[in-house]
Amino acid sequence: MVKTASLPSFTFEHYLEWENRQPLRHEFIRGEVFAMTGASDLHNELSGNLYTLLRQHLRGTECRVFMADVKLRVEAADCGFYPDLLVTCAESDRADRHVKRSPVVVVEVLSASTAAFDIGEKFAACRQLVSLREYVLVDQERIRIQVYRRLNEQWFVDSVGPGEQLRLESVGLKCPVERVYEDLSRAAPGARS
Repeated sequence: MVKTASLPSFTFEHYLEWENRQPLRHEFIRGEVFAMTGASDLHNELSGNLYTLLRQHLRGTECRVFMADVKLRVEAADCGFYPDLLVTCAESDRADRHVKRSPVVVVEVLSASTAAFDIGEKFAACRQLVSLREYVLVDQERIRIQVYRRLNEQWFVDSVGPGEQLRLESVGLKCPVERVYEDLSRAAPGARS
C-alpha cells in the first residue's frame, strides 16, 4: 500500500464519492487514502481457490462471500479496506452493494509489500468489528494458513499446514488446506512437489 501524497483529508462519505471516480483502488485510514498495489497471479489464484471453496460451501445459506472489489467499513477505527475476501451473513449488508460492515470472516493473502500491514494495523482495526469471528492470513510462499479466531472476546491463532484441515468455524467450513493451494499455475515453495 502506497500513500497518495497530495490529497486532502477525507470523511468516509467523501472518500466513497472520490473513490468511485478513480481508475485505481485506494484504502481509507482515518481520513487518508492509500493506493493499492497490484496482485500477483499466485495471489489471485489463492484468493480464487478460497473464494470458490467458500462460495460452494455457502450456497443456499444467508451468508455471502465477496472478493477484492467490495469495501469493508470499520467505523470504530474510521477505516475502509478492500480485503481479499470477506464473508457476511448480515441482512444489513445486503442494502449496500459496494460496502459491507458486518463480516464474520476476513481473508488476506499475504504478499511481501502488504504482510506487515495485514498482520498489524489492518488486523487491529478489523478486531474492532463486533461481527468478526475469524481473520485469515494465507501464505503465498508455503502451505500455511493462520486463522485468528475470536473466543470470548479474546483472539487465538490456529496455524494450519500440510496434511491438516482448514477450519472456518464461523461458517462451518472444513477442508484439507491443500485445496486452497491446488492447481496453481506456478508452485509456491513447498506448495506442490
